Amino acid sequence: MTRIGCLAAFTLMLSAAHAADKPADVVYRNGYVYTVDAKDSVQQALAVRGGRIVYVGDDAGAKAHTGRRTEVIDLQRRMLMPGLVDGHMHPQSGGSRLLNCSLNYESLTVAQFQSRIQACLDHDKKPGAERWLVVVNWFQQGMQPDGVETTAAMLDALKTTRPIIVRSSFGHSALLNSKGIQLAKIERDTADPAGGKITRDDKGNATGLLEDAAQDLAMNLLPPLTVAENLAASKAALAAMRQQGITTFLDAYTDPETMTAFTDLQKQGKLTARAHFAVLIDLDKGATPHSAVAELVKQQKQFDQGPTKVAPSMQVRHAKLFMDGVISAPAFTGAMLEPYLANKGTSEKPDWQPGPHNGPASYFSAEALRTTLKQLARARIDPHIHVDGDRAVRETLDAIEDLRATPEGQRVRPALAHDEIVAPADYARFAKLDVTPVLSFQWAKPAPDTVGALKDFMGPQRYAIVEPQALLLNAGARIAYGSDWPVDPLDEWFALKVGVTRTAAPDAGKDYAGTLTAQPGLPRAAALRAITLNAAYTLRQEMQTGSLEVGKLADLIVLDRNFFTIPAEDIANIKVLQTVVGGKVVYESKGIR
Repeated sequence: MTRIGCLAAFTLMLSAAHAADKPADVVYRNGYVYTVDAKDSVQQALAVRGGRIVYVGDDAGAKAHTGRRTEVIDLQRRMLMPGLVDGHMHPQSGGSRLLNCSLNYESLTVAQFQSRIQACLDHDKKPGAERWLVVVNWFQQGMQPDGVETTAAMLDALKTTRPIIVRSSFGHSALLNSKGIQLAKIERDTADPAGGKITRDDKGNATGLLEDAAQDLAMNLLPPLTVAENLAASKAALAAMRQQGITTFLDAYTDPETMTAFTDLQKQGKLTARAHFAVLIDLDKGATPHSAVAELVKQQKQFDQGPTKVAPSMQVRHAKLFMDGVISAPAFTGAMLEPYLANKGTSEKPDWQPGPHNGPASYFSAEALRTTLKQLARARIDPHIHVDGDRAVRETLDAIEDLRATPEGQRVRPALAHDEIVAPADYARFAKLDVTPVLSFQWAKPAPDTVGALKDFMGPQRYAIVEPQALLLNAGARIAYGSDWPVDPLDEWFALKVGVTRTAAPDAGKDYAGTLTAQPGLPRAAALRAITLNAAYTLRQEMQTGSLEVGKLADLIVLDRNFFTIPAEDIANIKVLQTVVGGKVVYESKGIR
């Protein structure tokens, strides 16, 4: 443990010792108290005073912390555990999407796709032929039938003269109608922007589909959310988090407007989760590593609220970098070591052979990445890096290995988000370099985006190792979890179920029965540690939260069933009965007291 860590631990012990001199505010007893401590121990009772944990142990010991004014909650053998720490999400985007026309992540036929959007147009009474209709939560990989081409023509058939943008739930693709293409000034000679792709037909005309940075050609034309809309989005996001049991989160790609909204809520005492923010580092528009990091530090000075307190507050101590896009079809913007496969035969007699490319050049060159990481290390900012393909993973690990050789690079806590495919030779490097993979467990199931949109294009050897959650764990990596909401619906318990089983929902259909590949699922204890203490580690909060130990903040949740004793498939049905942040109840369902 570092000197700073020892001092923090000593401070917590002194605080706990002082708190133990007086009765607790609340005592939970007669429960299954899963601590996520070093031994994953299970206790019966827990006591809270002044927003911190002052006792964890058996029921008999809890009596010493019970006074006349202590609230005693009989858990009736229900499970109490640390609050969830979501190490990678986009809460403002998730909340704001509740304000737009939504396709609800569903697999749709072209006719259903058109009908849903037409209904939104028909119900939208606001005037303006030039006003964009924004459609969200489009499950692009789930379009039926498999392989159907999605183009502007699908949207041009609708009864409207308005521009339309349909945003993929993955966040890496958007579809425009012809009016949208016109307003975005996308013509035959419009060059692909750095880190993006304008999809074109065989005549060179834009089809309407924009990948990654090319989306900005249209997104920059949308009016920004108003102050009121930003505030509404933040409130909606926090409400969804409370119900899920999330007590800490990382906004993995933020902006000043988002942080302003959360600041307003914090000042009003309405911030109900500990908020961490990662500011984007993007060199595509003329910034240098030095100027980009300087801008991040400027935002940090404006919005970071200092050391962690009992009441939820805001910290701005991370940078978001993108190394590539996504590996699934039709994007193929994930950076791969070997080419994506292409069907050189027919649909009846496919012949999958190496195709013409292995994804785009990484969004940071090797030199730019190394320089940026060193600038961040000097500023004491931890990098949170999007890597989806195995080449993006390798190049980033190479840069971190170089960083670790510097004095400032030794204290950095890098996180690599997604890691959907990792070359086996790189598994052990995560532990060796102390790099945390932040994974979205819900992706490790049979689904349109992992079967039809991935299997054939990877080939059997690579497909066998997609979503390598247990493979990385078994190689010694510290696995953390991030939902990536709103790429998927915010459902942490379904994600944990998938992490353990690698199976889809029971109603997913026979095409998606069974497990995703032959890989094992995660042990249940490892899955819970990923969404508690390990995710807290990536935020430098492991001394404050992530486990139920004396001296730590009272961030905890009560469940309606026991994560460890129910059938694995039933994990998806877990409901949170109570969410507590800093000793304050922020969510409660009926039946807990």
